[in-house]
Amino acid sequence: MIDQPDSASPSAPLEARSPRHVPAQRSGSWLRETVFILVGALVLSWIIKSFLVQAFYIPSASMEDTLLIGDRVLVSKLVPGPFDVHRGDIVVFKDPGGWLPPTPPAERSALRDAITTGLTDIGLLPQDSGEHLIKRVIGLPDDHVACCDSAGRVTVNGVGLDEPQLKPGSVPSEMPFAVIVPPGSLWVMGDNRQDSRDSRGHLGDPGGGSIPEANVVGVSFARVWPANRIALLRNPGATFAAVPDPTP
Repeated sequence: MIDQPDSASPSAPLEARSPRHVPAQRSGSWLRETVFILVGALVLSWIIKSFLVQAFYIPSASMEDTLLIGDRVLVSKLVPGPFDVHRGDIVVFKDPGGWLPPTPPAERSALRDAITTGLTDIGLLPQDSGEHLIKRVIGLPDDHVACCDSAGRVTVNGVGLDEPQLKPGSVPSEMPFAVIVPPGSLWVMGDNRQDSRDSRGHLGDPGGGSIPEANVVGVSFARVWPANRIALLRNPGATFAAVPDPTP
């Protein structure tokens, strides 16, 4: 005769001692781990969006053909900050006042609005263009920016710029101007010069058309959507290589 194991004895299998509690314990552990991973991912996404990288949606044609309507771009928020803004950088900046026309609020339910706002705040949706613009930096603080020289080019500190990034068919500027960029400011222009209301269109504003560096959200470094347009956005450094530092 074979003795049967005593379910109360220490040598009895765990399943025999607590058959009803193990599935519940496993289910509770799985739920806690899932919640922890989800919350951690959301917090990480918020940190990245707030301090490192943010996605933006392109709503206008002012930066064609570099950026098209509907493109999504990634913006490094380490510039300005740990890194400096350079001539040729594509910057996203907050409207300094009067650059964007008023836009009526989108018609959507309160629930959808709350979800959209929440996903945008944590970085899971790209920022819309409600209060932001995107242009290319042409002049840094104290630079003398003018147009046009005898070859029809924009000049920076007396050096004419050959700008291959301009939309084919665009001219550097149809309107003449000559400015000295104020300290702490930037002179910005679109790549689609004939369809860009940029610094040239705000010469009569405070700052003479330049934007405060403090308004810069970051520098765009990549197109990430649509898939057939994924690419790095490189600074055309050769365009500005011969530009000297401004003279006092």
